[in-house]
Amino acid sequence: MFKFKDYDFKHYNVSILLVIMTLGSIGMVLIQKLQDSNERQFEKQVMGYLVGIAFAIVVSLIDYHFICKFFIPLYVLNFILLFIVKFTPLGKAHYDAKRWILIPGINMEVQPSELTKIIMILFMAKFFDLTRRQINKASVILLALVLMGIPTVLILIQTDLSTSIVLAVTCMAIFFVAGLSYKIILPVIVVGVPAFVGIFWYVQQPYQILLNEYQQGRILAILHPEEYPDLMWQQTNAAKAIQSGGMVGKLLKDEGASLKSGLVPVIESDFIFTAIAEAFGFVGSVIVIGLFIILIFKIIQIAKRAKDFLGMLIATGIASLITFQIFVNIGVVTSLLPNTGIPLPFVSSGLSALLGSMLMVGILLNVSLQGSKVKEV
Repeated sequence: MFKFKDYDFKHYNVSILLVIMTLGSIGMVLIQKLQDSNERQFEKQVMGYLVGIAFAIVVSLIDYHFICKFFIPLYVLNFILLFIVKFTPLGKAHYDAKRWILIPGINMEVQPSELTKIIMILFMAKFFDLTRRQINKASVILLALVLMGIPTVLILIQTDLSTSIVLAVTCMAIFFVAGLSYKIILPVIVVGVPAFVGIFWYVQQPYQILLNEYQQGRILAILHPEEYPDLMWQQTNAAKAIQSGGMVGKLLKDEGASLKSGLVPVIESDFIFTAIAEAFGFVGSVIVIGLFIILIFKIIQIAKRAKDFLGMLIATGIASLITFQIFVNIGVVTSLLPNTGIPLPFVSSGLSALLGSMLMVGILLNVSLQGSKVKEV
């Protein structure tokens, strides 16, 4: 469990923790600024960060090989939690989406799909580590797709289209890096691209049955915003707030300035990049994006220097997950993508997402501790 003799503590990747804490500090400043007087989101976020950092440090000392020994029990646990969310009275709904479990007695809600992300990274990494030499066999490919598909579908029917897409993209990235042959990838692309275009056209039609009415409306709204002002109201207000931030933002000019982004629903979570742009302007937005680029670059370095194939796949999965979440979150806020609920990693409010991310960081740091040819950058 603890293989201290295999760890090189001289190369403990403190820089990753510093980047994450910087991003978190930016988020907490804005959450405190935007929360109502009767809310305690800031206090919860501070406590979440303190617990999360401690949690990440403890997990970083646990050998990731030991954790991956339990990849099947973890997969089963994940299935049970997702089943409870959708099909038992413990499942809790908000805004017509049933994504949370209400823990009796303490009146606390957790979102299992956030835990699903790291569980599936570990599970698929271990699965492909075990099947590395048979990865291009039809039976292995089919089994991998089924194992990916079960939790993805359970999340999709919550309904949580955005998280299911993030999960599918992350798993497929691991599949690709694990060694899937180009003889398989190229025909899939040749068939898949036209199929995607066809499906995208189909879901816009009034007779389509793949998406519910609200999901279809969001796609139509981003394509024809003038025809769906009600569905674009959140993104339209976000755009106005971003524009009002200018080059350096409002808070740098006046600490007491009021932020229009406070009028945007779920500003503390899915739309917090709006507040970043308004408070700190274009310069601040570029700095935040730059911090994310540094973080992803460091994770990719860990993947390249990982001790073994398993460690490389885990780090690759984490890099893919964080990258895609950032892309979707900022894409939604800037009206490049349909409105969907994806938090900005390490910045958005939300204890389930934060603690899930910190668990990923802890495992990532352990991969780094055991890495070969480590050189700090």
